[in-house]
Formats: sequence, structure tokens, C-alpha cells
Amino acid sequence: MTMNYIPLDKNKHKDLHVKLDANFPHAKEAHLAAASLREYAQIASCMPIIFIKDPNSDTTHSVAMLGIEQGVNLYIQDDKWSGHVVPLNIQRYPFDVRPDGDKLGVFFDENSDLVGTEGEPLFAGDEPSPFFDNRQKLLSELANSEMATRDFVKKIEELGLFDSIVLSAHYVNGQQRNINGMQTISEKRLQALDADTITDLHKTGYLGAIYAVMMSLGQLNRLVQLTQTSDNPVRALQLQLEEPKAEETATEEKPAAKPKAKKTAKK
Repeated sequence: MTMNYIPLDKNKHKDLHVKLDANFPHAKEAHLAAASLREYAQIASCMPIIFIKDPNSDTTHSVAMLGIEQGVNLYIQDDKWSGHVVPLNIQRYPFDVRPDGDKLGVFFDENSDLVGTEGEPLFAGDEPSPFFDNRQKLLSELANSEMATRDFVKKIEELGLFDSIVLSAHYVNGQQRNINGMQTISEKRLQALDADTITDLHKTGYLGAIYAVMMSLGQLNRLVQLTQTSDNPVRALQLQLEEPKAEETATEEKPAAKPKAKKTAKK
């Protein structure tokens, strides 16, 4: 079913209820989920964090990898959420914070199966219910964290710390597939920064976030493990640096360099 977010109006929607489902079925086909700065440490203990660039807006986003195949969330096993961490962007559903005129407002997906006459009420008289009050706090935390994430990504781009990477999936049946269009933070370039820059990154809290991102790549092993019950299990995931293609000249065509192996996750 197509999602359709509309502004929440306490007069129009005073009798609205929302059912809770700790298995997050709406995310069953999500292989990526937005990851915000303030949850990096938690996410890094459960799933890889990578960066992707939106070709339409040229904006770089940080995301948690929930799977390696489009439409497959490996953290939902037998219709149950199996991870010990749930990204805030998944928790907030069916709500979202979006521009509403000249300010931000709370929206909800009117097509969601969670929305109706059963579950937790959103309002108690003219006031938000305890459930909705807590949900508004989560939405506010997420909105603030997303703004902080944009500043963080901008700083990483300014420092030239991003590396383009390729993820090679080696399947048990012998197939191999490369996943492109991703970036991560270069440990080598980080170590080359001068002391003053490192101090600034530490003061802003960015240094800890950087290390959380780099450590999260160890969770590629978890993705491999989670595929073992699927129809097409993965034997290993190999993370490689995507080196730029060699320039062509009028007299000679130079082949692109082979990717440099960086990390491998095995079954």
C-alpha cells in the first residue's frame, strides 16, 4: 500500500488511535534506514552505517544497512524484528515531522494499518495522550538529530574524508554481485589530519561519531549470518575501495585499476 502522509489535526483526528507493533512490519521491505548522528553508537553495535548520495539533490545521507538485496530487510526474521537496535526512523512510523507552511508539523500516514480506532489514543480531551506526548518527544529528538547529522556530513565532506566503496557479495551458490554507490569514512585520511583539526572534531563530538561509523563496518558479518536462512545465502561480503578510472589519452587507453580490498565478512 502506498504511504500518504497528511498533517495531524487534533480537531479532525481527535478520535484517532495507533496500534503498536514491535516487529515493525512496515519496514519488512526496507534494506536501508536513515541513521542520525545521535544514534550512531547504538546502531554501530548492530548494523553497518554507510553514506549514499542522492543523485537528484546531490545530498549525502547516512543510512543503516538492513540488507544487501533491495526489498529485503534481514533484521526481520519470521516476521519478527531480530535486531537489538531499531533505528529511530523506523520507530517513528506512522508519524513524521515535515514542513507545514512556515513551520514544522507532525504528519501521519493515513494509509497505515496501524492507524484507526484501535490501540493507543492520540488525544485525551484537548491534550495529547501520554502515548502521543512520548511520540512527539521522539519526533523532536529525531528532527534535531537529523539536523546535526547534516552538519556532520558537511564537515566530513569539507575535510575530504569520504571514500567511495564497493561491496562484493559472494553467494554460497557461486554467484557474485557488486553493490556500488556507497561511501565510508577513510581511516587513513583521518589519521593524516593535523592535531588542531582532530581537537576540533573531538570538541564537537564528531570524532566519536567517526569511530562509531568505522567500527560499524564489522557488522557486515552480521548481515552474512542473517542471510543463512534466506533462499540465497551469502558466503562472504568484501568491502573494497572504489578507485577512480584511469584517464584515457589519444594514443593509449589505460584500464581501470582493480579495487583495493579493505574488509571481508565471512560466514
